[in-house]
Amino acid sequence: MAKHGDRVKIVTADETIEGTLMPEEKDSVVLKLDTGYNIGIDKKRVREISVVKEYKEKKLEMPKEESKKGLPTIAILHTGGTIASKVDYETGGTVARFTPEELLVMFPELKDIANIRSRLIRNMFSEDMRFAHYNLMAHEVEKEIKQGADGVIITHGTDTLHYSAAALSFMLNNLGVPVILVGAQRSSDRGSSDAGLNLLSAAFFITHSKDFAEVAICMHEGLDDDACVILPGTKSRKMHSSRRDAFQAISVPPWARVDIKEKKVDLLRTGYRKRAKTSVMVRQFKEDLKIGLLKVHTNMYATEFEAYKGYDGLILEATGMGHLPINEIDELTKEHTKIAEAIKKLVASGTITTATTQTISGGIDMNVYSTGRKMQELGIIGNYTDMTPETAFIKLAWLLSNAPKDKVKELYATNLVGEISERLEKIEPKKFK
Repeated sequence: MAKHGDRVKIVTADETIEGTLMPEEKDSVVLKLDTGYNIGIDKKRVREISVVKEYKEKKLEMPKEESKKGLPTIAILHTGGTIASKVDYETGGTVARFTPEELLVMFPELKDIANIRSRLIRNMFSEDMRFAHYNLMAHEVEKEIKQGADGVIITHGTDTLHYSAAALSFMLNNLGVPVILVGAQRSSDRGSSDAGLNLLSAAFFITHSKDFAEVAICMHEGLDDDACVILPGTKSRKMHSSRRDAFQAISVPPWARVDIKEKKVDLLRTGYRKRAKTSVMVRQFKEDLKIGLLKVHTNMYATEFEAYKGYDGLILEATGMGHLPINEIDELTKEHTKIAEAIKKLVASGTITTATTQTISGGIDMNVYSTGRKMQELGIIGNYTDMTPETAFIKLAWLLSNAPKDKVKELYATNLVGEISERLEKIEPKKFK
């Protein structure tokens, strides 16, 4: 019986086609031709598949892992396979490479930057992350630091990478080394992949930034392979679904710019936590917390808010400087009175309810318009904060996991790890063309 990677001959009523058998799709047999292109053949048309030559997996020649004196040690923890994977074009399958030896085959430049130790802690899509996975990551980082790592890189799917960066920023207390999250928008087998530059830049930054000890993100600065930027863990966001430069710092500049071709690191601002010989401590999430994130829009109904009854917390991604549809101004807005009442009951029931802005940049000011003042009367908190909705979600969950409930409201409005700007800086947004 033919298997993926075998060279096969497929006979249909019209023709005979020879090529490499790829993983099949729902209704098609997929064949890679000698030209390099794939074709799909309707299964109903296939009369016969015969094996011309069986596939034999090639053994990857591994270099010996040897520690170099004088080089720092970086631990690389993998939570997803894209950045450390390649497509095997003989089988069509993805081959994940996680050991130090395998990484050095893929990215040989690493051996000149640091001594690498690497292992898989999960292999998952980032959209499947839960609070329990943040706890897992934090404890694995703690373990590596206690074993002497000079820095830690976490490879991670890009869709929720900024959530994890924010979570680790709050969780890793007394952090004395850099922890850099790295993703890839394009898989490693593609010529346009950003995987190599992102990973190498993160490693180079750890070894050349000297005194930086924050949780941060390292991703492409632009479309070209010129440089990467080091982005703050609590002030960053994925702003494009597929571009290599999708990640941006929000309301603040990046921490640094890394150009590994020129072998230089340019610090763009100060105020970061400094390296030190400290005993890192993990303050983890309660894994059964229920935190909601509701995007405010026109034509809302009270039932949308009532759905969060029984939740521990709710983030309202409000409009503008923090506004909700709670004003009954005519016969067409009677539902807004019901919305206000629903929020009032939600707050009274113990659900801590906060406002953030869906404009992404800028902050909440509920003292400018009457709507904002009415929101405060309903018990909504978050005034004068400028957290992204994702960071607000993470912070509220972490506070409810680690602080007395009567202190959560006060701490939510307090800048703890750089999530709230001391002053709002004017940052020109990236223009996507």
